[in-house]
Order: sequence, then C-alpha cells, then structure tokens
Amino acid sequence: MKPVGLNNLQVRKHNKALFMSLMWRHKQLSKSQLAHLSGLTIPATSKILQALLEEGKLQHSEALMSARGNSNGSFQLPSNGAWTLCLCVKPSSIERQLADAQLVAQGEFEQVAIKVETPEALLSEIEAVWRKTCKQWPKRHINLALAVHGQVDPVTGVSQHMPQAAWKTPLQLKFLLEEKLGVEVRVDNDCVMLALAEKWLNRNALSEFCVINVDYGIGSSFVINGEIFRGNLYGSGQIGHTIIEPNGQRCSCGRQGCLETVASLSTLKQAAHQRDPEAPQPSSTQLLQAWQAGEPWIVAWAQRAAEAIGMSLYNFLNTLNINQIWLYGRSCTFGESWLQSIVRQIDFNPFDPRDALKSKGTNVHFGQLDRSRQVLGIGYLYVEAEPSAA
Repeated sequence: MKPVGLNNLQVRKHNKALFMSLMWRHKQLSKSQLAHLSGLTIPATSKILQALLEEGKLQHSEALMSARGNSNGSFQLPSNGAWTLCLCVKPSSIERQLADAQLVAQGEFEQVAIKVETPEALLSEIEAVWRKTCKQWPKRHINLALAVHGQVDPVTGVSQHMPQAAWKTPLQLKFLLEEKLGVEVRVDNDCVMLALAEKWLNRNALSEFCVINVDYGIGSSFVINGEIFRGNLYGSGQIGHTIIEPNGQRCSCGRQGCLETVASLSTLKQAAHQRDPEAPQPSSTQLLQAWQAGEPWIVAWAQRAAEAIGMSLYNFLNTLNINQIWLYGRSCTFGESWLQSIVRQIDFNPFDPRDALKSKGTNVHFGQLDRSRQVLGIGYLYVEAEPSAA
C-alpha cells in the first residue's frame, strides 16, 4: 500500500478533534492549558480555538475569563443543547443519572426496582423513568442513552439477548423508543458503559485497557488505541464464555465449562441451592453477607472463582497484551484477597516486564468510579458519535 501523508486540512481536523477530546474530559480549560496538553504553540492553539468557537463547538467561560480579554481566557463546552438521561437497564432494575449538555451530572442518582415479564413491559418502565425526569426538568430536551445487559447491536440499537429476561427474542429498543418518545436514543452493552466511563472520566486510564464486570454474569470491554473495540458482530468482550472446564457445567450459551459457570454470582446462587434444595434460594446480597461473616464454603468458592478469572485473564493477556485492567461488579465485595488471587494467576505471564518499577507491567485494580459516574459513561455514546470529539 502506498503511504499517505497528512495535508494541512487533515492536520487541522486532527488537532480540532484532539482539542474537543480534551474539552470533553476536562470540561473547562484555558488556552495555555490546551497548548500544554496538546503540545502545540500558543499561536497554533489560538487558531484552532477560533475555528471551534466559530463552529459553535466551544464557548468562552465567563466565570474564569482573564482580565486581559477573551483571547487569554478560559473555554468550555457549550452549556446549551440537549441533556441526556443515562440509564442502565436490566429486567430487575433501572439505574438512572441525568446529565446536562456538558455531560455533567444533574440531580440525584437513582435505582428503580422493576419486575417485567415482556419486552413491552420493559419499554413502559423505561418510558415512565424518562417522563418522570422530563416532569422534573420541564424546560429541557432530554435524549436517552441506554446501557443494556447482554449482547447489543449499537448501530441498530437492538438488544439481541438480555440475560435474566423472560423473553429470548431481540428487542428494538432504539427504534421503538424513538418512535414513542420523539427523542434520540443510543444503546450499547453495560460493559461498554463502564469502558466509556473509564475512558472519559478516569484521568489515569491508558489508551489501551480492559474493564471486567464480575456480577450475575461476567462480561468485559476493551479499549484499544483509545477506541472501544466491539468486533464486526458486536460480540467482543465475552470473557465469561471462555472455557475453563471442558467437561464442566452446562452454560446458558449451550457450551460446557464457561467461566460464568465457575465464577459468576449466578453460579454461586445455584451452588447455594444445591447445598439446601428445600430452603428458599438466597439472594446475591445475602450470599455476599455470608461470605463477609466467614461462611467456609463461600470463602472456598470465592477463592476458586478468583483463580478461574485469573486463568482466563492470563490467556487473554497473552493474546492482546493489554496491561491495565479495571474490575467492577458486586463480586468486588470479595475484596483484596480475591483480587490478589486473580493477580497471582496473571503473575506467571512470561511476557510481563519484571523491572523494579513495574512501569509497564500488568496492573489489575478495582474500579474507582462510583455507580453514578459508571452510569454516566453511557452518555458518552453521543460524544463518540461526533467526528470531532472521539
């Protein structure tokens, strides 16, 4: 392939996209800060800022304007424009966080318990949350961003398979909600939500990292070279369906011995039921509380689960060589000993640098973003859809 250079127009486009990316992360920056973060000169920074101001992509920040005039003041994302209602949707709950035009949280984070048996009932619950929000903020145009458990087609906005749902057929969330509510709707997987939150809200996130959600099931999402990697069929990140025990328990996907059959909270609940079939099945919360109280069989189960997760991560790291991993989900309640059991499996990686500082070695951490900011992450689907910001 013949190499292709960048002309002035392409360089300008790249720099504008870089500035918008910095603004979405920081919300408000001065000219000197933008010059420092981008590595450009002040004159070059001034030209790009002027173009973005003229296009309406940025505006002056009146609160922090320099006494020397607009050209030396601070800049921010436009405060006008549509707001976004960010929802994390499961058949048993809807988590809600409203965000303004700059994707800054507004109002309180809220979790609503639901119990739906049909797709129509789920759509009605989503509509009810949206209408309640619009009633609270009557002067705002509020779009929707949905994070959905299970496999999702982000282009068509179709939930292809939602674990725990009573139905097995695809649900056209985007089309049906846009038609009913008359607002824009974007939909993606709940692990993508976590990856977007880390990418845009965690200043320490690298350009390549992975988030793993260990909860009722086990899912993950990868960011490679600063971009969410979804795969052609939007099925990437199915780490829960890597095979751990080839002759093990049958998984919901139809195969045997998937990681989810060994290390997910749904499997822990099944194990509890098998131990005492006559007793009511305990909730995940009750089982986690029993672990905290030192219930021996749950302590042993959590240890085996951590080792299985670590083994899957070891194989994954040898394939993609991503060395920053953030863990989320209720299984993180198992704490530091659980985390270290995962890390010990990864430490056998022969390709991991062993320098004293471990500057480039694999780092596995519990995610630090609270649930409000995790849910806020799905709102960045709108930012990533803008050519000048992703």
